[in-house]
Amino acid sequence: MNIIIDFLNTIFWGYILIYGLLAVGVYFTLRLGFIQFRNFGEMIRCVSGSGAADRDGITPFQALTVSLASRVGTGNIAGVAVALTLGGPGAIFWMWMVALVGMATAYAESTLAQLYKVHGPDGMYRGGPAYYIAHGLKQPWLAAIFSVALILSFGLIFNAVQANSIAEAVEGAFGINKALVGLVIAGMSGIIIFGGIPQIAKVAEKIVPVMAGLYLLAAMIVLVMNIGQVPGILIGIVKSAFGLQEAVGGVAGGVIAAAMNGIKRGLFSNEAGMGSAPNIAAVAVPNPHHPSSQGFVQALGVFVDTLLVCTATAVLILLANVMPSEELTGVALTQAALADHFGGFGFVFIAIAIFFFAFTSIIGNYSYAENAVVYLGGGKTGVLVLRVAALAMVVWGAIQSVSTVFNFADASMGLMATINLIAIVALSGTVTYVTRDYLRQRKAGEQPMFHIEKHPEIAPGVNRQIWK
Repeated sequence: MNIIIDFLNTIFWGYILIYGLLAVGVYFTLRLGFIQFRNFGEMIRCVSGSGAADRDGITPFQALTVSLASRVGTGNIAGVAVALTLGGPGAIFWMWMVALVGMATAYAESTLAQLYKVHGPDGMYRGGPAYYIAHGLKQPWLAAIFSVALILSFGLIFNAVQANSIAEAVEGAFGINKALVGLVIAGMSGIIIFGGIPQIAKVAEKIVPVMAGLYLLAAMIVLVMNIGQVPGILIGIVKSAFGLQEAVGGVAGGVIAAAMNGIKRGLFSNEAGMGSAPNIAAVAVPNPHHPSSQGFVQALGVFVDTLLVCTATAVLILLANVMPSEELTGVALTQAALADHFGGFGFVFIAIAIFFFAFTSIIGNYSYAENAVVYLGGGKTGVLVLRVAALAMVVWGAIQSVSTVFNFADASMGLMATINLIAIVALSGTVTYVTRDYLRQRKAGEQPMFHIEKHPEIAPGVNRQIWK
């Protein structure tokens, strides 16, 4: 099995995605006129103008917090540490690049998810890549493959990754058995996910802003404490990315190692182009009532995840006296860095941060997988099976080695991202059309609204009742 997983990772990450992710991000950045830079204020406006939820969906702010719940997880704490260990400081530069161009990719996929959403069997909005692949590209077989990959990765494997990080952190800080930690996490997760997506959204909007804010506050304190070293650290990140400075610990591969590990861990963290966040973006009741508004909201999510939270972790580690180290990686490295800054409290703080980051990721990941099960026609029975299987994977992941879990995660993520990238590029003309309509109305001083009868050019796969 490991041989097969390693082969798939070589294909996806050695040949397809390490170039494809950046290429698609650059493509949408150029085609949409640097939308993530020129319209950054629109992202803030679409979140701050978040209206109330109704029986059909959740609020844009709730959709943002659920997507952040999934994004802001082990990739921000353990993943950044792994990237630094394997790729050196330069890996952080490539995480930034993936995020900056990935904001345009995230905008495109979430705009499509809104445009092609439908009413599910329970009346709630459902959508995501499976829906725009089936209704926009008219390729239901490919949508089914994507849905299966999504269930395997987000519903099962990624939840094992999150549980693994929690168990490692709690055992390191408090000495509690990993299996017991896994059972407790599964119990807490079950209470929430059995309440469905509305319950997940309510929990996420309360926990995510607090947990991210406290983590960023800790990073700001460390920055102030070590302000004289900060310029050197930032310059070192850029130099290391281009091989102008020896990587920490003499990391083999130089620029290639930095780029590959930065891009892999960057995507794992911010999920831009993976086809995950669009699943919750489609459930939102947009305000303004236009598909592009949720595209702006989810683009902001990528910025918060990588440019803020991942950078915070990198700074915490690089400003600590813990690298290079052959013994420490992942959560252990980040814990050691916080202990260097704050003493014994650092171990406890990271354990608590990991718990909330990863716990909310579990419930966020589950919400994506539920959408895929509904698309495949699983009904109530299928959703129940998914919930039980997801909780079982939480327990399993708590006792597995981090390398094994990450290898599975990389392979499943690679398949998902490959399918999704092909789909959004094929539908890029639709993205451009919808975006121009939104920006034209905003430029004219109007509140953007999308009425499908005014746009006969749009493919017939769009639901006429939702956008009438």
